[in-house]
Amino acid sequence: MSAPTPIPVSSIQDGDVLNQYDAAIVISDSLTPSSLGGLSSVLTEHKAIDARVGKEPVLLAAAQVPGQRLLHVPTGPLDRYYDDVRRCFDAGREAAELAVAAGINKPLLMVSLEHNEERYQNAIEVAYLGFAQGLWQPLEAREALGEDAVETIAEVGIVGLSAAECDYIHAIELGKRLARDLCGTEPERMAPPKFADYCVAAFKDSCIDVKVIADDQQLRQDYPLLHGVARASVNVERHQPRVVRLTYEGKGLIQKSLFLAGKGITFDTGGADLKVGGHMAGMSRDKGGAAAVAGFMLSLAKLQPKNIKVVAELGVVRNSIGEEAYVPDEIITSHAGVRVRVGNTDAEGRMVLADVMSHLRELALQQPRETKPEVYSVATLTGHAAIALGPYTGYIQNGVAQQRMLANAFIKKGAMWGDCGELSSSRREDYDFIKARTKADDVLSSNNAPSVSTMRGHQFPMAFLNIASGIDQHDENSEFPIAYTHVDIAGSGVEKLDWQHGKPTAAPVAAMVATYVDKPQ
Repeated sequence: MSAPTPIPVSSIQDGDVLNQYDAAIVISDSLTPSSLGGLSSVLTEHKAIDARVGKEPVLLAAAQVPGQRLLHVPTGPLDRYYDDVRRCFDAGREAAELAVAAGINKPLLMVSLEHNEERYQNAIEVAYLGFAQGLWQPLEAREALGEDAVETIAEVGIVGLSAAECDYIHAIELGKRLARDLCGTEPERMAPPKFADYCVAAFKDSCIDVKVIADDQQLRQDYPLLHGVARASVNVERHQPRVVRLTYEGKGLIQKSLFLAGKGITFDTGGADLKVGGHMAGMSRDKGGAAAVAGFMLSLAKLQPKNIKVVAELGVVRNSIGEEAYVPDEIITSHAGVRVRVGNTDAEGRMVLADVMSHLRELALQQPRETKPEVYSVATLTGHAAIALGPYTGYIQNGVAQQRMLANAFIKKGAMWGDCGELSSSRREDYDFIKARTKADDVLSSNNAPSVSTMRGHQFPMAFLNIASGIDQHDENSEFPIAYTHVDIAGSGVEKLDWQHGKPTAAPVAAMVATYVDKPQ
């Protein structure tokens, strides 16, 4: 697994640069001299014969740049209140596709903006991440055709970044790439055992401790809700469930502890509540939450921040159909001792997450209180999140997280890195919605309608997760408060909400890294 290596370059005018790269890619929001220096006149002259210059990407001959090829990609306007740094990400992504089509193998990337206010302070870094997104090809293609054959650009020069800054964005991209591979690969190649194997290989010889739980009896006993979802898959060896635990402990006194639960449904048939009408296609991407968490852990392994401990647990399961399938109306007692009545088997992700989160809750309680434990569930959980928020990650907090404004930090950092999110609130109606209807159970997993047609369809699952995991016992007024935030990436996890064919975005890896690991200055 590789990613385009960013190489720091001080100036496009450096004489050695002309011989090291075969093209210059320039991303800008205008053609003014202050923005582009000497390249302004080249583009302005070419505009006399090509009206696309400044409006659309153009490739032209230019003697003063590497390879005598200049690919100019405009960002479009950046001065409106609703513009953000994703304009640079999109330009970088488009530049990658055009560069490959043009036969460019080792480009130099430069970003020059007339509008350089704070929201664009990471424009160069974000353009690189967009460039890398455009270059990524599916794992199946790389394995079948050869990585070098389908991904022809291995290095890219970056004008204006230091070596440390290049290492930082490379670490983010390596994490995003792992997330895309895990999320975007078809359901047999990335069935639970192979998903676990891919994680083991990715973290080999790293500072991340990896533990895989495969024993059926242990999963049945310690992860009863997860095992219920997996029950119909157990008799098919290649589909059997796995729990993957990844642990990172930075050097020095631990001042912050994070616990991350990732939903890894390698294929979601809907279970007994079968997905019909074509809605099953694309459900191999229902493992995007676990994929993103694994990606974040790989970025940590590369950056090795001090004074932080992070434990991630990935519930990796296939929601199969068959005679052993779990069904609505079943009552299953969670790892936390909460009796869960199954409302809909297509609400399987929250079942898997609840048990994983309960184990993380126990680990959080073992940490010193001053580390202020934070628990996160990351999941492609609800179609409602995609309808309500579009391509934005949704953040829903408990009282402790709300007090600490943790989601606000994610959203602010994410906006600076093109990994945008929006805040949703947890309300009393959400808890009323999933409260027990009889004394036979403690909580209802869901209603029996799709989330897209349910009011507050992406908010009420957080209430279920809070209760079923036992974290609700550790809110604001408890002896040991635990901050909990649910992160729904159902709208942000793939490009253009195309779950069958769109590239995975690896949201929210960049936002997570930016929140917890400072960029070098």
